[in-house]
Amino acid sequence: MSPFGRPSPEEHDALMAQIGPLPLRGRAWPRWIAVVAWLIMAAIAVRLVMVLQLSPERALPMPVIASIAVCFGALLWMSVHMWTSVTEISDWGIRQSWITRREVPWAELQSTKFIPLFASKKLVCFVQKGRPVIFQAGTPELQAAFARISLVYRKRL
Repeated sequence: MSPFGRPSPEEHDALMAQIGPLPLRGRAWPRWIAVVAWLIMAAIAVRLVMVLQLSPERALPMPVIASIAVCFGALLWMSVHMWTSVTEISDWGIRQSWITRREVPWAELQSTKFIPLFASKKLVCFVQKGRPVIFQAGTPELQAAFARISLVYRKRL
């Protein structure tokens, strides 16, 4: 074990061999979650169209309509990223395409915590400097790799 609780180079190499052929790449969000997000977006769009067709005396004020449209646009943007986001584990480290690119090289990784939520399996990566970086795993292969990484890079005293 090296300083700061990091695994030894041998432990890290064993982890990379366990994960399998690298790079390991997959969806960041499970497909069913992305589909649910799109269904919710469709329901909001239908409701928004219904509100816009109200008679003038029942219509919402323009600032309210504008704020709803802006929120709808932001939700649409998030839904697109949920559908297209990819997580990759490589010899270099972990990367995820998201609204902003998330990446952590193995050299900066201090410890991790695996969070197996119902809808999304997450790996919280604590780095040398800065805030923790959170990655999502949408495929069983990525989820298993996250669990293995968490076991090897768990905080050690």
